[in-house]
Amino acid sequence: MLELLNNPISTCSQKVRLVLHEKGIDFTDTRIDFRAKEHLTPEYLAINPDGVVPSLLHDGQPILDSSVIMEYLDEVFPDVPLSPRDPVGRAKMRKWLRFIEEVPTVAIRIPSFNQVFVRHRADLSDADLEDDTNARTLRRTFYREMGRTGFSDARLQESYDRLRETVTRMDDALADRDWLCVDLTLADFCVVPTIDRMRDLGLSEAWSDKPHMKRWWEAMQARPAYRATYYPGTRVTDIYDEIGEPA
Repeated sequence: MLELLNNPISTCSQKVRLVLHEKGIDFTDTRIDFRAKEHLTPEYLAINPDGVVPSLLHDGQPILDSSVIMEYLDEVFPDVPLSPRDPVGRAKMRKWLRFIEEVPTVAIRIPSFNQVFVRHRADLSDADLEDDTNARTLRRTFYREMGRTGFSDARLQESYDRLRETVTRMDDALADRDWLCVDLTLADFCVVPTIDRMRDLGLSEAWSDKPHMKRWWEAMQARPAYRATYYPGTRVTDIYDEIGEPA
Protein backbone atom coordinates (compact mmCIF):
# COMPACT_ATOMS: atom_id res chain seq x y z
CA MET A 1 0.00 0.00 0.00
CA LEU A 2 2.86 2.39 0.83
CA GLU A 3 6.15 2.53 -1.06
CA LEU A 4 8.86 5.01 -0.15
CA LEU A 5 11.30 5.75 -2.95
CA ASN A 6 14.28 7.06 -1.00
CA ASN A 7 18.00 7.00 -0.41
CA PRO A 8 19.65 5.84 2.83
CA ILE A 9 21.86 8.92 3.36
CA SER A 10 19.37 11.52 2.11
CA THR A 11 18.38 13.74 5.04
CA CYS A 12 14.96 14.37 3.50
CA SER A 13 14.43 10.63 3.15
CA GLN A 14 15.48 10.13 6.75
CA LYS A 15 12.87 12.47 8.19
CA VAL A 16 10.09 10.60 6.37
CA ARG A 17 11.44 7.24 7.53
CA LEU A 18 11.48 8.60 11.09
CA VAL A 19 7.78 9.43 10.89
CA LEU A 20 6.87 6.10 9.29
CA HIS A 21 8.70 4.19 12.02
CA GLU A 22 7.40 6.38 14.86
CA LYS A 23 3.83 5.80 13.68
CA GLY A 24 4.44 2.09 13.15
CA ILE A 25 3.38 2.16 9.49
CA ASP A 26 4.42 -0.72 7.24
CA PHE A 27 5.99 0.39 3.98
CA THR A 28 8.10 -0.89 1.13
CA ASP A 29 11.57 0.62 1.36
CA THR A 30 12.70 1.13 -2.26
CA ARG A 31 16.21 2.53 -2.32
CA ILE A 32 17.23 4.91 -5.08
CA ASP A 33 20.92 4.78 -6.03
CA PHE A 34 22.34 8.29 -6.40
CA ARG A 35 25.64 7.09 -7.86
CA ALA A 36 23.68 5.36 -10.65
CA LYS A 37 21.56 8.53 -10.99
CA GLU A 38 18.37 6.52 -10.61
CA HIS A 39 16.65 9.70 -9.38
CA LEU A 40 17.26 11.28 -12.79
CA THR A 41 15.96 8.44 -14.96
CA PRO A 42 12.82 8.99 -17.11
CA GLU A 43 11.00 6.41 -14.98
CA TYR A 44 11.68 8.25 -11.73
CA LEU A 45 11.11 11.70 -13.23
CA ALA A 46 7.68 10.51 -14.35
CA ILE A 47 6.89 10.07 -10.65
CA ASN A 48 8.78 13.08 -9.33
CA PRO A 49 9.67 15.73 -11.96
CA ASP A 50 11.94 17.47 -9.44
CA GLY A 51 14.36 14.55 -9.56
CA VAL A 52 14.79 14.43 -5.78
CA VAL A 53 13.98 11.94 -3.04
CA PRO A 54 11.90 10.89 -1.29
CA SER A 55 8.71 10.16 -3.15
CA LEU A 56 5.85 8.32 -1.48
CA LEU A 57 3.51 6.11 -3.47
CA HIS A 58 0.22 5.46 -1.65
CA ASP A 59 -1.78 2.92 -3.62
CA GLY A 60 0.19 4.14 -6.63
CA GLN A 61 -0.63 7.82 -6.02
CA PRO A 62 2.55 9.93 -5.71
CA ILE A 63 2.89 12.22 -2.69
CA LEU A 64 5.88 14.54 -3.11
CA ASP A 65 8.10 16.76 -0.95
CA SER A 66 9.39 15.34 2.32
CA SER A 67 7.60 17.78 4.63
CA VAL A 68 4.36 17.39 2.69
CA ILE A 69 4.74 13.62 3.02
CA MET A 70 5.20 13.95 6.79
CA GLU A 71 1.98 15.93 7.16
CA TYR A 72 0.15 13.62 4.76
CA LEU A 73 1.12 10.57 6.82
CA ASP A 74 -0.08 12.27 9.99
CA GLU A 75 -3.45 13.05 8.40
CA VAL A 76 -4.02 9.65 6.78
CA PHE A 77 -2.67 7.56 9.68
CA PRO A 78 -3.84 9.44 12.79
CA ASP A 79 -3.54 6.62 15.35
CA VAL A 80 -0.17 7.93 16.56
CA PRO A 81 -0.71 11.71 16.25
CA LEU A 82 2.35 13.87 15.64
CA SER A 83 0.58 17.22 15.35
CA PRO A 84 -1.03 19.31 18.11
CA ARG A 85 -4.80 18.93 18.34
CA ASP A 86 -5.59 22.65 18.60
CA PRO A 87 -5.21 25.14 15.71
CA VAL A 88 -2.81 27.40 17.63
CA GLY A 89 -0.58 24.45 18.47
CA ARG A 90 -0.58 23.30 14.84
CA ALA A 91 0.29 26.81 13.69
CA LYS A 92 3.29 26.87 16.04
CA MET A 93 4.40 23.48 14.76
CA ARG A 94 4.10 24.62 11.15
CA LYS A 95 6.16 27.71 11.96
CA TRP A 96 8.93 25.40 13.16
CA LEU A 97 8.54 23.27 10.04
CA ARG A 98 8.91 26.30 7.77
CA PHE A 99 11.97 27.49 9.68
CA ILE A 100 13.58 24.04 9.55
CA GLU A 101 12.90 23.69 5.82
CA GLU A 102 14.18 27.16 4.95
CA VAL A 103 17.17 27.46 7.27
CA PRO A 104 18.95 24.32 8.56
CA THR A 105 17.73 21.93 5.84
CA VAL A 106 19.18 24.24 3.20
CA ALA A 107 22.28 25.10 5.22
CA ILE A 108 23.40 21.51 5.88
CA ARG A 109 23.69 20.84 2.15
CA ILE A 110 26.68 23.16 1.82
CA PRO A 111 29.08 21.36 4.22
CA SER A 112 27.64 17.99 3.14
CA PHE A 113 28.59 18.59 -0.48
CA ASN A 114 31.85 20.41 0.32
CA GLN A 115 33.14 17.71 2.64
CA VAL A 116 31.69 14.65 0.93
CA PHE A 117 29.84 14.68 -2.36
CA VAL A 118 31.78 17.19 -4.45
CA ARG A 119 34.62 14.63 -4.75
CA HIS A 120 32.57 12.80 -7.39
CA ARG A 121 32.80 15.82 -9.70
CA ALA A 122 36.48 16.61 -9.29
CA ASP A 123 37.68 14.59 -12.28
CA LEU A 124 34.84 15.33 -14.69
CA SER A 125 35.66 16.99 -17.98
CA ASP A 126 34.10 20.37 -18.64
CA ALA A 127 31.52 18.76 -20.94
CA ASP A 128 30.65 16.02 -18.43
CA LEU A 129 30.43 18.57 -15.62
CA GLU A 130 27.97 20.64 -17.65
CA ASP A 131 25.92 17.55 -18.54
CA ASP A 132 25.82 16.50 -14.89
CA THR A 133 24.71 19.96 -13.84
CA ASN A 134 22.02 20.25 -16.51
CA ALA A 135 20.61 16.87 -15.53
CA ARG A 136 19.59 18.29 -12.12
CA THR A 137 16.03 19.31 -12.80
CA LEU A 138 15.45 21.16 -9.52
CA ARG A 139 18.97 22.05 -8.38
CA ARG A 140 20.87 23.15 -11.47
CA THR A 141 21.81 26.48 -9.85
CA PHE A 142 23.08 24.70 -6.74
CA TYR A 143 25.25 22.32 -8.78
CA ARG A 144 26.49 25.10 -11.05
CA GLU A 145 27.62 27.16 -8.06
CA MET A 146 29.31 24.13 -6.51
CA GLY A 147 31.22 23.32 -9.70
CA ARG A 148 33.93 20.72 -9.25
CA THR A 149 35.72 22.29 -6.27
CA GLY A 150 32.88 23.10 -3.90
CA PHE A 151 31.30 26.20 -2.45
CA SER A 152 33.15 29.33 -1.40
CA ASP A 153 34.40 29.94 2.13
CA ALA A 154 31.79 32.68 2.47
CA ARG A 155 28.95 30.31 1.58
CA LEU A 156 30.34 27.69 3.93
CA GLN A 157 30.56 30.18 6.80
CA GLU A 158 27.02 31.34 6.13
CA SER A 159 25.80 27.74 6.42
CA TYR A 160 27.67 27.26 9.71
CA ASP A 161 26.10 30.46 11.06
CA ARG A 162 22.61 29.27 10.12
CA LEU A 163 23.17 25.88 11.68
CA ARG A 164 24.35 27.49 14.92
CA GLU A 165 21.33 29.78 14.86
CA THR A 166 19.12 26.70 14.59
CA VAL A 167 20.75 25.02 17.57
CA THR A 168 20.44 28.22 19.60
CA ARG A 169 16.74 28.59 18.79
CA MET A 170 16.14 24.99 19.72
CA ASP A 171 17.94 25.34 23.03
CA ASP A 172 15.92 28.44 23.89
CA ALA A 173 12.63 26.74 23.01
CA LEU A 174 13.51 23.61 24.98
CA ALA A 175 14.37 25.45 28.18
CA ASP A 176 10.93 24.77 29.64
CA ARG A 177 9.71 21.77 27.63
CA ASP A 178 10.79 18.33 26.47
CA TRP A 179 9.97 18.85 22.79
CA LEU A 180 9.92 21.80 20.40
CA CYS A 181 6.12 22.13 20.59
CA VAL A 182 5.59 20.82 24.15
CA ASP A 183 4.47 17.39 22.88
CA LEU A 184 6.46 15.32 20.41
CA THR A 185 5.50 16.48 16.89
CA LEU A 186 6.58 16.45 13.27
CA ALA A 187 8.82 19.43 14.02
CA ASP A 188 11.11 17.31 16.19
CA PHE A 189 11.46 14.65 13.53
CA CYS A 190 11.93 17.21 10.77
CA VAL A 191 15.12 18.61 12.32
CA VAL A 192 16.68 15.30 13.45
CA PRO A 193 18.43 14.53 10.12
CA THR A 194 20.15 17.91 10.11
CA ILE A 195 21.44 17.41 13.65
CA ASP A 196 22.56 13.87 12.86
CA ARG A 197 24.38 15.06 9.74
CA MET A 198 26.04 17.87 11.70
CA ARG A 199 27.41 15.31 14.13
CA ASP A 200 28.50 13.08 11.25
CA LEU A 201 30.43 15.96 9.69
CA GLY A 202 32.15 16.86 12.94
CA LEU A 203 30.01 19.90 13.76
CA SER A 204 28.58 18.78 17.12
CA GLU A 205 30.59 21.47 18.89
CA ALA A 206 27.71 23.78 17.91
CA TRP A 207 25.63 22.42 20.80
CA SER A 208 28.39 21.74 23.33
CA ASP A 209 27.10 24.66 25.44
CA LYS A 210 23.39 24.04 24.77
CA PRO A 211 22.16 21.83 27.65
CA HIS A 212 18.47 21.81 26.70
CA MET A 213 19.19 20.91 23.11
CA LYS A 214 21.62 18.18 24.25
CA ARG A 215 18.90 16.69 26.46
CA TRP A 216 16.47 16.73 23.53
CA TRP A 217 19.05 15.08 21.26
CA GLU A 218 19.68 12.28 23.73
CA ALA A 219 15.94 11.67 24.02
CA MET A 220 15.51 11.55 20.24
CA GLN A 221 18.34 9.06 19.82
CA ALA A 222 16.74 6.78 22.41
CA ARG A 223 13.55 6.37 20.37
CA PRO A 224 13.07 3.10 18.45
CA ALA A 225 12.15 5.10 15.33
CA TYR A 226 15.57 6.73 15.37
CA ARG A 227 17.36 3.40 15.60
CA ALA A 228 15.22 1.94 12.81
CA THR A 229 15.87 4.92 10.54
CA TYR A 230 19.64 4.99 10.99
CA TYR A 231 20.63 1.50 9.92
CA PRO A 232 24.21 0.80 8.71
CA GLY A 233 24.92 2.77 5.56
CA THR A 234 22.74 5.77 6.37
CA ARG A 235 25.55 8.13 7.36
CA VAL A 236 28.28 9.57 5.18
CA THR A 237 30.92 8.20 7.56
CA ASP A 238 29.51 4.72 6.92
CA ILE A 239 30.41 5.08 3.25
CA TYR A 240 33.43 7.39 3.09
CA ASP A 241 36.53 6.47 5.05
CA GLU A 242 37.79 10.01 5.31
CA ILE A 243 35.78 13.22 5.54
CA GLY A 244 37.47 16.61 5.49
CA GLU A 245 37.73 18.50 8.73
CA PRO A 246 35.21 21.31 9.10
CA ALA A 247 36.42 24.88 9.01
